[in-house]
Amino acid sequence: MKQEVIKNKEEFINIVEANHEFFLLKHSLTCPISAAAHQQYDRFAEETSVPCFILYVQESRELSGHIAEFTGIRHESPQVIQFQEGEAVWHDSHSAITKERLLGV
Repeated sequence: MKQEVIKNKEEFINIVEANHEFFLLKHSLTCPISAAAHQQYDRFAEETSVPCFILYVQESRELSGHIAEFTGIRHESPQVIQFQEGEAVWHDSHSAITKERLLGV
């Protein structure tokens, strides 16, 4: 499934309201660990039917902060958060982000 980039709070709210379940990757454009996590997330997105979204931290700092506040999960990047029914139900970060781990969630 193709990943959609989200950039602002309004887009995030619409995604939460429109999707029973989805994954979100907070990605740093300058971090090599984040680049590796992004590759794993891309591989996962190709194999899942669950919608996958991505947020570029450097371009959407306000949204990244809003999501941390909304979920109660401290911001990290890279970081993947799984949402179900509008709630964060799982998250992980850094080198723990692998296609296999995401498929097992």
